[in-house]
Amino acid sequence: MKPPSLFLLAWACASPSLALTLSLDEVASRARTHHPALKAARLAVEEARGRQLGAGRLANPSLGYDFQNQSNLSPQTGVVSLDQSFPLTRRLSLEKKLTSQMVVAAELEVRDSERRLVAEAKSQAVRLLTLSRQRQLRQQQMDLAQKLADFASDRAEAGEVSPLDARQVQLDSQKLRIESRLLEAASVAVLGQLKPMLGLRSEEPLTLTGGLPTLELPPASSWRQRPDYRLAQTKAEAAQTGQQLARARRIPDVTAGLFGAHEMQDVTSAQRESTGFVGFRFSIPLPLWNRNQGEIAETAASAERARLEAEALAVQIHGEAGTARREMETNASIVRETRETLVPLAVQHSAEMEKAYKNGQTDLLSVLRSRDQRLQLESAALDAERDFHLARIRYEAATSH
Repeated sequence: MKPPSLFLLAWACASPSLALTLSLDEVASRARTHHPALKAARLAVEEARGRQLGAGRLANPSLGYDFQNQSNLSPQTGVVSLDQSFPLTRRLSLEKKLTSQMVVAAELEVRDSERRLVAEAKSQAVRLLTLSRQRQLRQQQMDLAQKLADFASDRAEAGEVSPLDARQVQLDSQKLRIESRLLEAASVAVLGQLKPMLGLRSEEPLTLTGGLPTLELPPASSWRQRPDYRLAQTKAEAAQTGQQLARARRIPDVTAGLFGAHEMQDVTSAQRESTGFVGFRFSIPLPLWNRNQGEIAETAASAERARLEAEALAVQIHGEAGTARREMETNASIVRETRETLVPLAVQHSAEMEKAYKNGQTDLLSVLRSRDQRLQLESAALDAERDFHLARIRYEAATSH
């Protein structure tokens, strides 16, 4: 008899993976915690913090030792020195400030990546739920077509209608089946794009539960706290700090040092004199030829470019938010008008046409045309509902904090 642990291990390996079941609201939280790109992006913050640790520090002091042996002209000399360089400007404090700004920029960049990737995952989930609704609609139409086909076949066997009517209904039902298969293929493609965003492999099952939310406009909110806009502002501030740092580097560091020497010289074969001294030295480079003009000009251009990019992004975000809100309003109006007015009329007209066909008062082509109109209206309402939620996701992403 095998040990229980081996039995449980074999059962776990043989059993299929449990399907992950998520609602539309749960997709966002799952993407935040399991998206592989976000896991990698968060390491950029640690990189920036690592650079911050080494910024704004003095250069290491240098310890030197010089030795000169005795000769006929000079004594034996040993010199020990300790030198340290110091900046005369605010270079070290500016370096600390710049790296602190870059840490904030890295954190905002991660938040912006999270905003974009979560919005994309939610958009794919909305498309997947809409495709499922479209397939359900095609299935309902296929059921109605089958009932009509059965009726036409019975009438054709009784010699009351042409056998061509029954074949035409069968063709219409097959057309709906092909459309359903195409929608299924589109669902597979969307699901294949959604799974990696949720940290799932292609072979792992995923099920989305629930439907699309109600068509409610979100409250208006400001976009000025959006991560990418704050990132652009932080980069503009960092560029100004970089410009100040380049100006501070015009004056090189000075070097100060202490040294001590010990000298010995043989006066006679039996007498040796020993002396020593301690001194101080100071060295300052003369910025005559190179005053860091190139870096100063480069950082000035970078600061101006960063400022203009922040202003351009503000205009773009304002347009994105306004456009997304107008799209929501338009699509919500289309859904309400279609479902409250047009679809009920199409359903009533289709039922009346089928009843008239069964009574021999109209032809089959008119019945199929009325059914096709109803399908187009219901499908258009689903597309408008999908576009509303996609626009809402874009609006929430455009105004997210």
